[in-house]
Amino acid sequence: MTQNRRPAFERFEASLLACPKCNRAVQVRKRLLLILPEGDKYEYVCPHCGSTCGTTVQKDDPHDRNPM
Repeated sequence: MTQNRRPAFERFEASLLACPKCNRAVQVRKRLLLILPEGDKYEYVCPHCGSTCGTTVQKDDPHDRNPM
């Protein structure tokens, strides 16, 4: 295998996650939680009970942010 191989995808977007309180797979909502230097942290929230089903950090492209 070559080292220059690109991934087949850039990033995943979760649409169904297991809710710990409802004990079933639910369509989650993505909510911005924190803005960090390494990227934006999002949490996936159950629409039925409001519990957190997971989190992710979306890495920023350094060229996208404008310094203040």
